[in-house]
Amino acid sequence: MANSRDKALAERLADAAGEAIRPLFRGEWSQEQKDDSTFVTEADRAAEAAMRQIIEAEFPGDGIIGEEYGTRNEASGRQWVLDPIDGTTSFIAGRPIFGTLIALLQDGWPVLGVIDQPIARERWVGLIGQGTTFNGKPIKARACKELSDAVLGTTTPHQFSGDEVDAFMGLAKSVAERKIIYGGDCYNYGLVASGHVDLVCEAGLKLYDFAALVPVVEGAGGTMSDWQGNPLDAESDGRVLALGDPARLDDVLEAMG
Repeated sequence: MANSRDKALAERLADAAGEAIRPLFRGEWSQEQKDDSTFVTEADRAAEAAMRQIIEAEFPGDGIIGEEYGTRNEASGRQWVLDPIDGTTSFIAGRPIFGTLIALLQDGWPVLGVIDQPIARERWVGLIGQGTTFNGKPIKARACKELSDAVLGTTTPHQFSGDEVDAFMGLAKSVAERKIIYGGDCYNYGLVASGHVDLVCEAGLKLYDFAALVPVVEGAGGTMSDWQGNPLDAESDGRVLALGDPARLDDVLEAMG
């Protein structure tokens, strides 16, 4: 399981990533389109390289799964999962709602997570067995008595395809139309943990997109699952739900059909 030393390392990784990202925000940098049509920038690569260097020096036996530089020591029971900039489109557009995601998996299960917004200097840290903190102070997700009262977030409706569209639209019709927010990537999950957003629904996520979110949301009293209500681990299919109030999970699954 993760411990205070792991938590301290994760925060140092976030510090290092932020130092790499901040000088390039709204500045001059190179970018290119990857094979999966997503974009990568100089800042993504610099931030991940900075984090990997620290892990490799201090925990050489640990594994690393990174969005930009792949997998190292994949047989290790401890895996650091890194997404240097979750929300690269927001970074490119100069919107400070992207984040650096850092997770520690133990035997495939997320046990430590960090969401770090380096421009606003906002940081959520979750550690299994401990409460989530926001900039060092304990936080709690909020109760949601009725799904119709929920604030629902998703990054973009374009991420849904086929039957996923119907499932999301069923959920969207169950909440107030004016309480649906689009955009935000990992930032929305921090807002769930802080009690500002009630529900996030996404599809097509990779492990590095969601692993860090689980300890953050659940450490604040919320819950995360796949679209069948199962806990998230390294084998999950990338269709993700986050709820501030676990009591609404059955309502959400019913609304999604």
